[in-house]
Amino acid sequence: MGRWILIAAGAALAGCGSAGKGASGERPDVVVVFTDDQRWDAMSCAGHPFLRTPNLDRLAREGVRFANAFCTTSLCSPSRATMLSGLYAHAHRVFDNFTDYPASLPGYPRRLQESGYATAYVGKWHMGEDRDDSRPGFDHWVSHKGQGNYFDTAFNVDGKREVLRGYYTERVTDKAVEWIRRPHDRPYLLILGHKAPHGPFFPEARHEKDFDAVEIRRPAAALEGKPEWVRQRVTTFHGIDGPIYKACGFSGFEEFVRKYYGTLLSVDESVGRLLRALEETGRLDRTLVIFTTDNGYLLGEHGAVDKRAMWEESIRVPLLVRYPPLFPAGRVVEEMALHLDLAPSILDVCGARPLEGIHGRSWKRLAAGEKVPWRTSWLYAYNYERQFPYTPNVRGVRTDRWKYVRYPHGDGGPDRWKAELYDLREDPRETRNRVDDPAAAGTLAELRAELDRLLRETGALPDRMPLDEGIQQTLPLPAHQAVERSGDPK
Repeated sequence: MGRWILIAAGAALAGCGSAGKGASGERPDVVVVFTDDQRWDAMSCAGHPFLRTPNLDRLAREGVRFANAFCTTSLCSPSRATMLSGLYAHAHRVFDNFTDYPASLPGYPRRLQESGYATAYVGKWHMGEDRDDSRPGFDHWVSHKGQGNYFDTAFNVDGKREVLRGYYTERVTDKAVEWIRRPHDRPYLLILGHKAPHGPFFPEARHEKDFDAVEIRRPAAALEGKPEWVRQRVTTFHGIDGPIYKACGFSGFEEFVRKYYGTLLSVDESVGRLLRALEETGRLDRTLVIFTTDNGYLLGEHGAVDKRAMWEESIRVPLLVRYPPLFPAGRVVEEMALHLDLAPSILDVCGARPLEGIHGRSWKRLAAGEKVPWRTSWLYAYNYERQFPYTPNVRGVRTDRWKYVRYPHGDGGPDRWKAELYDLREDPRETRNRVDDPAAAGTLAELRAELDRLLRETGALPDRMPLDEGIQQTLPLPAHQAVERSGDPK
């Protein structure tokens, strides 16, 4: 993959001699918590107007908040595989929500296990819909098939299947706390994967009505100048005026939004329980605690519901990191961090052998407050899914100021597949598409060239990823598309 990958690998290797050991010389424990479909701004520490998340705020106050963290494919399984491997989807080949993480592909859990860590996975795995058996790299396994349910989910607990009665968030937190409270004679990795706030959203009973009095306003769609497929999507299953609310059992958009945020109240309480368990076992300040999500979520912006597209609400994610031996309290990092960086960063902090030939790089020194060379642009890619034909193939590049997005393989005419160009400094809500603006022509040419460069240097052919050979080239999106499949929308 050329010079770009060698630089990233070199950066990871450079940190190996200075692992994040405490005063006793012990390697840190690691607790990684991630949600499903949580927007970057769905935390009070990120400025949310009514959602209060005191335990997430504590992580931000006592650690580091990455203000500009992103997924590189806004879809659950590809994002999860990227977090584990440090690779773009075209390299790990988990393109959709029905493909499992390749058993032969290295990832940070297996690297830590090889270096002497005890490893545990608890909660939603969501790669490979029809399996719940333990995956390579984990000594302790508590997970289930597919999406799971908000209530009474059947889990595989180290090979024994049992229904954990009650609310999902509470039950997986119970299992995670049990692991933390076990006697440990070696460092450990615990990954806790939540179901929330994935739809259909069902808050815990005591939080069902917490936001009933909150006024929910529909975001301005701002569809002028956008591609035709964006305007057509508004009334589809992933559109703000589509049938998703009825399919999920909600009265409409307002209840949909209230229930989405309601599920996150229990997630915040779960984080509080984990922190208390770490404190009570005397391990909190020797534990690297990371909180993030697989991808963002659109709540009516651009007339859309769901993710997949490259707008900010879909691609920006929360990322909070607490580890006092290395990272100063209250630090906010503005540089762009990616899901690609999670695996190399964890391995770097723990002093484990790095993953070879990956696309990500460690943010350890960046989080510690050092001035280090960092990325100025990055690649976004999503591949069309036949099961959910509301978003076409997407290829894009984002810098700290600009975003350019194009839609390859379209044959519906220039307006249907029109590209998008946004000045995020002047237009953070992406309301003015400047792709046809003569004043932005120079920037457009530069970003087109940069996107082509990123596709080449990360090992992808321009606008054609390996899976694309079998992808349908047209997207029939009638004005009123019927729901094609019932149940839990992916």
